[in-house]
Amino acid sequence: MSKPKILVAHAIFPETIARLQQHFEVETNQADEAWPKAQLIGKLQGKAGALTTGADRIDAGVLAGCPDLKICANMAVGYNNFDVDAMTARGVLATNAPDVLTETTADFGFALLMATARRITESEHFLRAGQWNTWRYDMFAGAEVHGTTLGILGMGRIGQGIAKRGAHGFGMKVIYHNRSRLDAATELECKARFVSREELLRSADHLVLVLPYSPASHHAIGAAELALMKPTATLINIARGGIVDDAALALALREKRIAAAGLDVFEGEPRVHSDLLSVPNVVLTPHIASATVPTRLAMATLAADNLIGYLTQNKPLTPLNPAVLAIK
Repeated sequence: MSKPKILVAHAIFPETIARLQQHFEVETNQADEAWPKAQLIGKLQGKAGALTTGADRIDAGVLAGCPDLKICANMAVGYNNFDVDAMTARGVLATNAPDVLTETTADFGFALLMATARRITESEHFLRAGQWNTWRYDMFAGAEVHGTTLGILGMGRIGQGIAKRGAHGFGMKVIYHNRSRLDAATELECKARFVSREELLRSADHLVLVLPYSPASHHAIGAAELALMKPTATLINIARGGIVDDAALALALREKRIAAAGLDVFEGEPRVHSDLLSVPNVVLTPHIASATVPTRLAMATLAADNLIGYLTQNKPLTPLNPAVLAIK
């Protein structure tokens, strides 16, 4: 009996490929080429499944051209690259990779907060350019972190992880806003207080964005929201590009209407808005919040487990549209 065919759309760990090859006929992209939509459709011909990343847009147009496709397993917790409604309508299962990156991403979020508050990128550029020739009382004087107010917009697992790091490690006062309030026990564990969105923006010394992207959260932080923030505040985005209006943020940074920003995600990435590249008070990283070897391997493993579980036993681990399971 022939094995089902799958596509691994981007470079991943060789050991993950070897494991998939035990169950499937696997076409890979270890050269990590960026395929345009038409080429992706061509690569998906005859494939029952695909291991995808956030760079692979699976929408109605792609699905219409790939009648054999049964599952797309995202190697990410986010899935705004999936049109889940269109996938459900076509009977194509969508899965993601939650939980395995929570602690690593929370670590990075706090690292980005620290780098932003303490102006680490600015000062390193200054030093590397050979400009350091004396000491001044105000040289790269940044913002305090310990004892300040940490605001979190989006209080899922990663947001809770950041809250615990701030409250327990740095003695920060933690406030948050979420679509729904956490239960009392979780609030106590995180030492976090629920506030309105407006109070969060007005009160936070350091505002961390950890909310999922959706049409409703597009430009959740724009010019109006930035105007509510303290001029001494920092903004950290480890969520998804599109949640922040990057052009409005660049202008606010240039005019020093907020002190600084740390960004790991961008609208239209891997492109970065040119205005962000020309302001000094921003720390920029290329979507690496989950980038430790153990965590990235765990993400790849979970995506592979979803492919194997669904295509061999109809038992995916983390389905996003479980209604598809009933109609297989």
